[in-house]
Amino acid sequence: MSAADVQLIVAALLGIGVSIVLIVRGRLHPFIALLCGAFIVGLGAGLSTTATAAAVEKGAGDILGNIGLIVALGLSLGAMLQLSGGAGSLARAGLRMTGPVGAPWASLVVALVIGLPLFFETGLVLLLPIVATAAASMADEHGGDYARLRLMLPALAGLSVIHALVPPHPGPLIAVDALHADLGRTIIYGIIVAIPTAILAGPVLSRFVARGVPLAPPIVETRALTMAPPALGISLAIVLMPVVLIAAGQVQAVMPADLAPRFAWLGTLSNPVLALLATNLAALVLLFGRRLAEAEIQAAIWDDTLKPAGAILLAIGAGGALKQVLVTAGLSGLLGRLAAENGFSPILLAWLVAVAIRLATGSATVATITTAGIMTGVIAATGASAEWMVLAIGCGSVFFSHVNDPGFWLVKSYVGTSTGNTFRTWSVLETVVSVVGLICVMIASRLL
Repeated sequence: MSAADVQLIVAALLGIGVSIVLIVRGRLHPFIALLCGAFIVGLGAGLSTTATAAAVEKGAGDILGNIGLIVALGLSLGAMLQLSGGAGSLARAGLRMTGPVGAPWASLVVALVIGLPLFFETGLVLLLPIVATAAASMADEHGGDYARLRLMLPALAGLSVIHALVPPHPGPLIAVDALHADLGRTIIYGIIVAIPTAILAGPVLSRFVARGVPLAPPIVETRALTMAPPALGISLAIVLMPVVLIAAGQVQAVMPADLAPRFAWLGTLSNPVLALLATNLAALVLLFGRRLAEAEIQAAIWDDTLKPAGAILLAIGAGGALKQVLVTAGLSGLLGRLAAENGFSPILLAWLVAVAIRLATGSATVATITTAGIMTGVIAATGASAEWMVLAIGCGSVFFSHVNDPGFWLVKSYVGTSTGNTFRTWSVLETVVSVVGLICVMIASRLL
């Protein structure tokens, strides 16, 4: 390893370390902290101020250009499902189908289905009050708090796994684009990995970590509209529509040459932005009907979309800036050389880098953005499968949620655990998702 390589590694560690301090101790938003870290990396690695600023602008612009619309459309779809009562009615119907014994499994399945079009935070705010209400009505031999956690933890596991592994969630989509992976295969592989991972991290793990954990009354802040929820079939169709549209595009790719041109429209609809836009338009009509013209409905939908969108997009843009500075400074090429020369598993390397950035920044999406950007050199040097690399990065991006993760405090508030018991339950759950997911990826990548 040359002196320049050492300088680059030290600069990367210093920049990320400063970001950690600014987020955890300085209480700065990740947007500012990550931008500061990006400039420290660039200057420390020997880039000029002008080159570093250009890399920052390019990284933020590229990421927001590719994923900004997907984030906004995903948030608006989640707001519509929540405000119309569609997702809530799906959740209640799923939980009513089982008794106390099967309720944790029903909670997991509901979270996996409803979590497909929703951001993790949206799904959490929507599902946990419903799950907690269902749990409170169930008699359990271990007591009320145990019953609540036995339902809430599987729901959290389902939301987390889908968020990390299955497009059209922004994290996996960003990685698919950056690594030029096949979107259809990534969805299929992601589901294969997600199911056993969610089972172990949800219903199985909750039997052990939920014991003896007392719960305080959760903080629940939800907007309610006075309207009848849509039919279950309509709600389910809206939830599944973006995934079906994206996957349908892959059908046209494998058709015989004489039939494929007739179904070119399937390939067009599989574009994630178009698929989500079509779903949003369908949701507006099917979920709200004639009430769509009411000012209260319109204000509720777009207020609930725009409030979180700014913070999410700023953090994603800053993550893209840090990624581009690392790539411009040469870290991607360095990691590729090290993996090729030392025979290090590219999948494990991708997971480890994502874990490090997740622990540093607290954001699964930022960890995915940054890791995917610097893993391009590793794929070029080793010939590793881009699809499995995407999933390894997704697994690493959710490792051990702690105090610099906004999701940590959101879970604590909505579940009603103390800080220590949030570590014992939620942080352990996220770590199990990450590690079990990695094991499933490494096994499946050898078999498929």
